[in-house]
Amino acid sequence: MKKYVLSAAMLVVSCYGFAQNAAKGKGVYDKVCVACHQPTGQGIPSAFPPLAKSDYLNANPDRAIGAVLHGLSGEITVNGKKFNNVMTSQNLTDEQVADVMTYIYNSWGNNKTVITPAKVKAVRAKPAPKVAQEH
Repeated sequence: MKKYVLSAAMLVVSCYGFAQNAAKGKGVYDKVCVACHQPTGQGIPSAFPPLAKSDYLNANPDRAIGAVLHGLSGEITVNGKKFNNVMTSQNLTDEQVADVMTYIYNSWGNNKTVITPAKVKAVRAKPAPKVAQEH
């Protein structure tokens, strides 16, 4: 019985922590990302790609984190449409990147990935890619 109570308590704490991180992530999104990617993650056609139901985003979380950390330039294909613009690197902490990416992954029909600050730190430690990576 104690095992079940402990498991339930851990689940509640995890969900509470997730909700806090998603709320903080929305705050970061509203300050940093919304101008280009729009309030509903639809992007701006022919200029900035959508984050909603994004095959590019969902295919490779490390690549998505890298784009936030290091910026992205060159042609990419998102949901069958080509985009060729520049996303500047964002001056965010590992926690802020984790929060905003978790918010994005858990919004607008994406795959519910949870990004941790440790994951962001690991991606940050890798060299930045020289050009956009097509998927």
